[in-house]
This record gives sequence, C-alpha cells and structure tokens, in this order.
Amino acid sequence: MNRHIINTSIFVVVVVLSGWIGVLVDHIIGGPTQRETLGMTVWLVLPLLATILLRIFAKDGWKETGFKLNVKGNVRYYISSICIFPIVMVIVCFVGYAFGWIDLSNFKGTEFIKVFAGMFLFNLFKNFFEESVWRGYLTEKLMHFNIKDWQLYLLVGGIWASWHIPYYMVFLPIEDIQQIINVSRFGFVLISFAIMICWSIMFTELYLATRSIWPCVLLHSMEDAIINPLILNDFIYVANGKEILISPIVGIIPALLFLLVGFVLRRTRKSQQVETSTLVM
Repeated sequence: MNRHIINTSIFVVVVVLSGWIGVLVDHIIGGPTQRETLGMTVWLVLPLLATILLRIFAKDGWKETGFKLNVKGNVRYYISSICIFPIVMVIVCFVGYAFGWIDLSNFKGTEFIKVFAGMFLFNLFKNFFEESVWRGYLTEKLMHFNIKDWQLYLLVGGIWASWHIPYYMVFLPIEDIQQIINVSRFGFVLISFAIMICWSIMFTELYLATRSIWPCVLLHSMEDAIINPLILNDFIYVANGKEILISPIVGIIPALLFLLVGFVLRRTRKSQQVETSTLVM
C-alpha cells in the first residue's frame, strides 16, 4: 500500500482518538474532567507527537513541513492573514449594532488591546505547533492524493473538527458553550463542524498559495486573540436568539463572510498560477 495512504491513515486515527484517550486518562486518575486537565494535555499533544514520530520512523521526512517563510512573492497573503479577522469582525459588529443584535456598550478599546496583545503573543507560540500539524502535515499529505480543492477543504476541515469533538463534549464546561450560544454539547459540535469547514478554506488557501505555515499561524493567532475574547471576556453582548445569525464565534453571517474570503483567496491563487505559467511560456 502507498506510504502516504498508510501514514495519513495512522495520523487521522490518532487525531480522532486523541481526545478520547485523554478523557480515559482523566477517568483513570480520577481527577477533574474539564479545563486544564492531564487528559486535555494528551488531547493537545498526541497529534503533534504523531507527526514527529511519522516523520522520524515512517519515512515522511522533514522536507515538506511548511516551516520556511516564503515571503517573496507572497506579501499579499501575509497581509491578508493579519487583516482578515479584524476586518470581518468590524463588519459583523457594525451589522449587528445596526440591527440591534449586538450591544457594544461594554467595549473598551484600551482593555481589548491589552487582552489582544497578550493572547496574540501566546497563540503565536501555540499555533506554530497546531499549524505544523494541520497544514504542514495533514494538508501536505492530502495533497499527494491529487484530490480536488473542495475535497481538500472538506477533509482538512472535517478532520480538524473531529479532533475538537472530545473538547466540546467533555473538556469544555457547558457554561462556556452556553455563553456563546444556548445549545447542547452535541448541538455545538454540529455547528462547529460547519464553521470549521468554512474556515478551513481560508487556511488551506493560504497554505496552498505560500507553501508556508506562517500565514496560517498569523491567521489562527488573530482568530484566537480577537473572536473568543469579544464574547468570553464580555466586550460585546449578542442578543438572545441572534447568536446563530451574528455571533463572531458561531454565527451564520460571519461564517459566510469567511467563506467568501476563502474563495477570494482561491481566485487570487489561481490567477497567480495562470500569470506564472504565462511568464514561463
């Protein structure tokens, strides 16, 4: 059997099971089952550990990691990775405020900048490891199968979302979920699947365009430092019943905007490829 099929299959199995292994660890040691537990650490670390072991012992090697910056010719994508989430959130907050769906009265710019700066720096470190897994390994491996772009989006987004299932079903307190939207854990899993598949187009396109994980690291860090604090740190309030429409985390309108951004990035990449091939000819 093709080495890429075997190694990718092993990786996907580890990803899907990692969180449940973590849940089992917490159950065995009899400790807490939510927030920062040993089991949650197992969930976070196992996919990264799998990529390292597969690269060392399964002939995957270290050539196709996406670690290089590849800034030359890709400045537009680096700028995009920094600007996407701030611009979309400004649009979302403006629309939400205009329709009376979002209350901005508690938003304090200075306080938000402090929270943003701290979280952004921390997440730059964290997301280097995450993006080395999801883009530098998984996306790169799937590209060997010569699948269509939409299949790549669905597979990367679906596997990424599947990894989060134990987090939403066990590790994340239900109070945090209901602060975002008043649904069950299973309902939140379903919503998150759709959201992550929409987001995966942006991340995948940035990687395909640059063959570097760094624009994705920046994009992911901007997301972590902007979207979650807006809701979880009470900088904005979304009206009851309007979360599914406008919530920065789970709303349909933000998801559609991110979907649009993803297709704009795809069109830009395709146009760039045509320009390059024309110059070569």
